[in-house]
Amino acid sequence: MPASCFGEWGERTMITPKNRRVFVVGYAAATPLGKTLDETWERAVKGETGFRRVTRCTVDTPANIVGEIPDWKPAKLDFSSEKEAKEWNAMYVILTMAVCKDAMDNAGLEMVDGVKERTACLMGSAINGHDAYRAAMINLKERGPNSVSNYLLPNLCANLPSGKASMLLGFTGPIFSPQGACASGNYAIGTGARMIRDGDCDFVLAGGVDTPIMPEILLGFANMNATVKVTEKDRAWNDPGQASRPFSVDRLGFVLSEGAGALVLAAEELIPVYGLKPKAEVLGVGWTSDAYHFTRPNGPTVVRAMQEAIRDAGLGPADIQYVNTHGTSTPKGDLNEVNCLREVFKSDLEHIPVSSNKSQIGHTLGAAAAVEGILTIEGMQQGIILPTMNYIPDPLFHDVDFVPNKLRKQKVEIALSNAFGFGGTNCCVVFRGV
Repeated sequence: MPASCFGEWGERTMITPKNRRVFVVGYAAATPLGKTLDETWERAVKGETGFRRVTRCTVDTPANIVGEIPDWKPAKLDFSSEKEAKEWNAMYVILTMAVCKDAMDNAGLEMVDGVKERTACLMGSAINGHDAYRAAMINLKERGPNSVSNYLLPNLCANLPSGKASMLLGFTGPIFSPQGACASGNYAIGTGARMIRDGDCDFVLAGGVDTPIMPEILLGFANMNATVKVTEKDRAWNDPGQASRPFSVDRLGFVLSEGAGALVLAAEELIPVYGLKPKAEVLGVGWTSDAYHFTRPNGPTVVRAMQEAIRDAGLGPADIQYVNTHGTSTPKGDLNEVNCLREVFKSDLEHIPVSSNKSQIGHTLGAAAAVEGILTIEGMQQGIILPTMNYIPDPLFHDVDFVPNKLRKQKVEIALSNAFGFGGTNCCVVFRGV
């Protein structure tokens, strides 16, 4: 071994980190607003929402308004088939493949020698392949042991969506699934950025995916009073598009949604080498755990996650020009996040626009942070802040600008994107627009 690999006492040491800057050079998403980012963005800027009464399953619950990806037909994709869709019946697998392919196309990054060996894929999820397990249990009960798919176990492996993406696209860097519940997407971005910074790889597909529209998942969230239950007196009864209303005085819970988002991260010095176009820089990451409760957030550690992201970016709170909130539309969750924003930004909060994309796409769980990061960056590219739709003022939040009900044309250079998840996991990312 070269002498440089050993420390003073003869122990083996790790290779010195390269300390490289990391940029977002492409991205893609599938949401309840559209199966592609272009479709999603077109409807988002119009102020539309992607909610309807559930069609993917039959379930008896007033929490039956959901966000489903429209026109999602995995067997019709150019790389798929009826056989492929049947074998890979955990919806998040083929959905990840499609979004990663679109993200690479958006970036214009080709899997040539020197790139494919240095490209990783980190796609986080909260629910993983539960739908494949559900199908296997139904088959077992109704048709017997031999009816359980021999693809079941691969469908359940959290790293398989990334693995299938690597098989489709041809990269051979690390593949794994950061498991951070509803903060998984930000954990993927943060971990991927660190890997590039340190020199473990040069490019990373980072994001999240979840496809949770199943009876037991819907009922589980409903029975813990997390999702909105729409009755005849509710304004969403005749207009499901109003079901998600973060920070609104009549917020009652989130809308459960399916979706995926993938960002292509790249080391700064390789951007001109491969003719890529930077869209944003991953400037800072902050991550904490609450050590408090498995669903209720803990203010001080949420505050610390935001502060650490801002400090990691080499900035102060006054430098943040926009906050993409976690903003789930739950009474306690929204109040806690606003109180944490007040603690971080003090009186400056009155002058910082904040909004919640969940008002338009619902809560996509493990995909949420990735999709919201993408919408934040696209907004910076376009000079647009997406609104908080369905907002009716809550006197508790008189000091906060939620960009209510209509997009705002405003140039933003520095944005903070928040994500918090079950288990008390918090991850915040600061982006700088380019």
